[in-house]
Amino acid sequence: MTIEFAQPSLLLLAIPAGILLWLLYRRSLSDFPVRQRQLSLITRSVIMLLLLCSAAGMTLLLSSTEPWIVFVTDVSRSIGTEGHTAAQEFLRTAELARGRRSATWISFASTNSAPAFTPPAAPGITAPADTQTNQSPPETNIERALDAAVATVPPGFVPRVVLLTDGHQTTGDALAAATRSTAEIWTVPLPAPSAPEVQVSSLKAPHEVREGEPFLIEAEISANHPDEGTVELFRGEFRVAARQTTLQPGNNVIRFEQSVERDRVAEFRVRISGLRQDTLLDNNSDLALVSTSGKPRVLLVESEPDQIQELAFALEEQGIPVDVRPIEGLPESLEALQNFELLVLSNVPATKISRQQMTVIQTWVRDFGGGFLMLGGDQSFGLGGYYQTPIDELLPVRSDSEKEQEKPSLGMVLVIDRSGSMEGEKLEMARAAASAAVDLLGPRDQIAVIAFDDQTWVISELQPAASRSRIADQISRIQPGGGTNMFPAMESAFETLNSASLRLKHVIMLTDGISNSGNFEGLARQMSAARMTVSVVALGPDDATDLRLLKSIASLGRGRFYHAEDAAQVPRIFAKETLTASKAAINEEPFLPQIIRATRTLADIDLESAPLLLGSVVTRPKAAAEVILATEKGDPLLAWWRYGLGMTGAFTSDAKNRWAAEWISWPGFGKFWTQTMRQLMRPGGSQNLNLTVQQQGQQAVVTVNALLPDGTFLNTADVSINVINPALQQTTIPLPQTAPGQYAATIPLGQNGIWNLEATLKHSELPALRTSRSIYEGRSDEFRLRPTNQSFLQQLAAVSGGVWNPAPAEVFQEASRSTRRSVPLRTWLLSAAAFLLVLDVALRRLEFRSSMTTRSSQSSQSAGISTP
Repeated sequence: MTIEFAQPSLLLLAIPAGILLWLLYRRSLSDFPVRQRQLSLITRSVIMLLLLCSAAGMTLLLSSTEPWIVFVTDVSRSIGTEGHTAAQEFLRTAELARGRRSATWISFASTNSAPAFTPPAAPGITAPADTQTNQSPPETNIERALDAAVATVPPGFVPRVVLLTDGHQTTGDALAAATRSTAEIWTVPLPAPSAPEVQVSSLKAPHEVREGEPFLIEAEISANHPDEGTVELFRGEFRVAARQTTLQPGNNVIRFEQSVERDRVAEFRVRISGLRQDTLLDNNSDLALVSTSGKPRVLLVESEPDQIQELAFALEEQGIPVDVRPIEGLPESLEALQNFELLVLSNVPATKISRQQMTVIQTWVRDFGGGFLMLGGDQSFGLGGYYQTPIDELLPVRSDSEKEQEKPSLGMVLVIDRSGSMEGEKLEMARAAASAAVDLLGPRDQIAVIAFDDQTWVISELQPAASRSRIADQISRIQPGGGTNMFPAMESAFETLNSASLRLKHVIMLTDGISNSGNFEGLARQMSAARMTVSVVALGPDDATDLRLLKSIASLGRGRFYHAEDAAQVPRIFAKETLTASKAAINEEPFLPQIIRATRTLADIDLESAPLLLGSVVTRPKAAAEVILATEKGDPLLAWWRYGLGMTGAFTSDAKNRWAAEWISWPGFGKFWTQTMRQLMRPGGSQNLNLTVQQQGQQAVVTVNALLPDGTFLNTADVSINVINPALQQTTIPLPQTAPGQYAATIPLGQNGIWNLEATLKHSELPALRTSRSIYEGRSDEFRLRPTNQSFLQQLAAVSGGVWNPAPAEVFQEASRSTRRSVPLRTWLLSAAAFLLVLDVALRRLEFRSSMTTRSSQSSQSAGISTP
């Protein structure tokens, strides 16, 4: 037992305090007896000493071997039903043997998908609110769990952590935590899942190979029982190899020899099937990416691929490899686009492209320097519905072209379903689409908006589109209502246009449900006879609308039918319909291209001898765009600009038989397109810049090695890595220099999927250098099929002085080590000072002379002395 002070320096105040008390005693005017005054001085001195000890934090230190037990339970995804049951039973048995010991319970590595785990409903084992959570990361970090457990132990107790786990940590260093910790770590092994299971544990392939060079792909397949199945290897969507395999318990390695040609990034996927026994199917495949340096390639997407073959042949003759695909072949992922340097869309409508695909294209151009070119046609630019889309943003021309004055005026009625089923995103997209349609109309055009549920509501009367603000405000007030009765609304649209003197009349109808009955087909014929056109948009799944009826209305009304399963498609459909109906965005009068701006790209091409083009899409250039060629009316024909790191271009005529029939036979056709596309292509990766990625668990070490043209190290450069995660979220991370010509950093990979990296190097002596790489962050090690790691748990217990695999009752025994438990004396000191203060007040207010005199007389008489 020892005593310590938190602030011992305060005890020095006892010196001036003692002097002050002595002076007060000596100069006191009190006529109390000397002994009473002396007793008061002693009392005051003791009070002062008690107060000083309290202020200095006087504490009594006692030795204690009482443990505080923290149960730490692993509820990660690697713990199966057997493990959770064993943990529950251990905690319940421990609670029965707890007695008066104190304990807490925390869990770690929990996710929303993990099995539910309930701590014992007892007052002794409790779960602190700040440690038991379902928001923990989906990895097993035993190190962090141990640190958190020790932090919950109050002072004065010997910390003891009882760790219930299978011993498989996927991140962190638990042994380091055990070594530095003051706690005893008692480890309880939880059993591994016993259900029959086969899984693809990993797929290993080189990150980068030479084009055409053979290499091995190695699939590691784990099983906990004998089985057999078919191991298939896919490259992209195509199966390239298959092998019937007998599996033994443990790890089985299957190797395939492959090579990569043409692709810059090849995606390989292995899958095992045909197993006799298997519990989980989600872990039966894995993926790997292999990069190579090939020739620059162009991806040409055309709604009718046969119509664009002349352009593809011309580019191939000039040494540019071209992949021609239909709309369905447009890549949906960033890594798929990385195989190309230029993407060309030829007469591809926006209604056939998802919003995700547009965002991927935008990201690829802006952040990875990809090239993009749109060719004209009746499904391109504004006519294709690209207004206010990501593609519209990256183009050098505007899709909302101003309507020519000589074009006939258009009267359009929008008939919008506002029934209860339209509530939410559907109606929100419908309102946005209607407002965008108003923006696309010319000032001489007129528009009306009608909504319907079980009644018909005229939202906006037929009026000039110049009143855009008022019409948009009226559209924004459309709210969901009741049932679906479309016929009266369609009839109202007919009556509205029939009474108007307009050259062009068009109706767009939008519904997501099945309407009450009505003579729809008869009314559609009547509208067609009155020179009106009717287009219909069916929103939602097939069984939610009467597709046969809606298609019939569009056909009889000489319009177009659209089936939009996603509400986000509606604005693009309305934009396309508006410009198509207005006949404003197309010019089919022959013209000769006019050179507006000289450029080295086309310097050696004799454009003066170029034949006529037979039509184009009317657009307007954006402020920063370079207009190279124009029509005879001054509209852009060829324009380009820089968008982010990439170049994008627009050619408003086409490159096939409709408008470029005479150009195809022109001798300069191939050279014109070759040089135009090379202008827009992404530059090839620099030979002096090398990017390597080493994946380590949930993070990757990115290293960039840079050389000067003479082969010496490039130092003091500004190097950064642009990281695009699977959700297309972007992060830029600087790479500090770590060695001569070497720059490196560690990036976290917290999300499964394909990550795309773009390294950029800037130096005063060189132009900016760039190189890219795609990596795959696969299934977490949580899903790996492994037995309980007993040797690791034994080592963890030995390092910390704990016990491996104890019985539940043993965890509450006295600790083998002791700790100091501090007992603050502040309360006792202040209580004693308060009691003495009362005594001191009595000594200073009450006179004890008579009692003292009596005692003095008695002592004198006994000594034979008389008192006067």
